[in-house]
Amino acid sequence: MIEAAGGVLIVGGAVFAVTGGIGMLRLPDFYSRVHAAGVTDTLGAGLILIGLMLLSPGWLVTVKLIGALSFLWIAGPTASHALANAALLSGLDPRRVSSGPGPADDGEEGDT
Repeated sequence: MIEAAGGVLIVGGAVFAVTGGIGMLRLPDFYSRVHAAGVTDTLGAGLILIGLMLLSPGWLVTVKLIGALSFLWIAGPTASHALANAALLSGLDPRRVSSGPGPADDGEEGDT
């Protein structure tokens, strides 16, 4: 039963890692890509490490995996925040997506 749970967690982490990799390629701007990398780093690798903890043969390996997971959960979001903050301070504007015409747009450009 524990082996099955460990396998499910490892496969789930791999799915999140692949999804995050696709997001890194497909998302339009830097901030979206940083978010995809942060989710992949935190959730994908976290699930894989938790699955490995369940499958580990001894307590020493589990303790080392807990240390790696703790470092990952602290360093990953911190690095994502630092990257996004540095990009914002260097002048990279976040992409603004509007649901309709903006204040300078009267909405009549497409009418013929």
